[in-house]
Amino acid sequence: MSSGSSNATLARVSRRLIPFLLLLYILNFLDRVNVGFAALEMNRDLGFGPEVYGFGAGVFFIGYCLFEVPSNLVLYRTGARIWIARIMVTWGLAASAMMLVHTATSFYALRFLLGVAEAGFFPGIIFYLTYWYPAPERARAYAWFLAAIPVCGVIGGPVSGALLGLDGRLGLQGWQWLFLLEGVPSVLVGLAVLWLLPDRPRNAGWLRPEERTWLEERLDAERGPSSAARAGASGTASHTAASHAASLRHALADPMVWWLGLSYFLLILPLYGFALWLPQLIKASGDFTNFEVGVITAIPYAVAAVGMVLVGRRSDRTGERYLYLALPALAGAAGFVAVTRAGNPALLVAALSLTAFGVLGWLGPFWALPTGFLREQAAAGGIALINSMGAFGGFVGPYLIGRVKQSTGEFTPGLLLLAGSLLAAAALAAVLRRVTRTTARA
Repeated sequence: MSSGSSNATLARVSRRLIPFLLLLYILNFLDRVNVGFAALEMNRDLGFGPEVYGFGAGVFFIGYCLFEVPSNLVLYRTGARIWIARIMVTWGLAASAMMLVHTATSFYALRFLLGVAEAGFFPGIIFYLTYWYPAPERARAYAWFLAAIPVCGVIGGPVSGALLGLDGRLGLQGWQWLFLLEGVPSVLVGLAVLWLLPDRPRNAGWLRPEERTWLEERLDAERGPSSAARAGASGTASHTAASHAASLRHALADPMVWWLGLSYFLLILPLYGFALWLPQLIKASGDFTNFEVGVITAIPYAVAAVGMVLVGRRSDRTGERYLYLALPALAGAAGFVAVTRAGNPALLVAALSLTAFGVLGWLGPFWALPTGFLREQAAAGGIALINSMGAFGGFVGPYLIGRVKQSTGEFTPGLLLLAGSLLAAAALAAVLRRVTRTTARA
């Protein structure tokens, strides 16, 4: 197939898959972090302090982490269509059930169960896209998919703020309406997945036969024993064909998987520390209504959405991965410091926008790294392991902010700790970039 035809095929794949997957992840992220908006009223109504909220927000990731690898291995065996539908329906029900929270214990239990229900969705989609995009094209595809996070912030912030305004309707608090109404779409769209998400190119009726054949053959060649992933200038780990294991056991024995897992932990910790405390951080900085808080949160996420796509595109064009992981992390660290020094709302929004770009801009290049050298079952298990290590950071970040806020009465010390985590991630990316380049030349 000619270069033009192959580009047209990938463009067709993107038009059909990415918007739908973007929708799925918007719903996923919304049901995961809407507790940050609910907390504007829920904490007061139920008497939750910062530490209780921080632990409950973060305990989601414990359930998520424990069931991540098994869930992704089931997806590998059953196919994405059935398993993603199951995940979405159960997490939607769990998200709506959050309206039943009435004590700290019930808060912890339902957040934990929501994490169990969601386990496997994100790494499952990351793995699923390896069936549709050749390795050199993945950072852009991942960036578009992961742009759902800031898009969710742009849409979900104002919507969540408005839903809090339903307080008192039919005897329910505003935060109860928020959980109930934002969980239902996940159930309905989850059922639609059964009809709209083909497992692999050969199942896609919207591709022409020659396009299906070319795409399957291209991707099969990458998975073959002679398709060792090369780093060169790209910074992607260079391994021999033998280390490109097609089994979970070999993936878990690969040091690069564990190094990337550590990197992901350091990057996810500030991401969720930021996302789950952002509404309360803005609320504490001025006399804003809940709806105004929602509108303000949309601005940093809009900046991050544009930045993510541009970074992913640049990463694919240059073949550079680690550099475009480190630069946003450094920007995010600077943003957290700027937030602590912002003296007025305009400066605060600017600082939060820089922070949002920093905690999100690295996602596309990062996920192009493990999918560049893991194959088949090794990819399913290895990606899930990396995501599980990051999920633990999702617990630590929100809890850390809550614990520090409870102890000091201020956000500043916690935000500086998040900045430190991003600096450590940038330093580790620089080390891994040098190591992989040295390995490639050897």
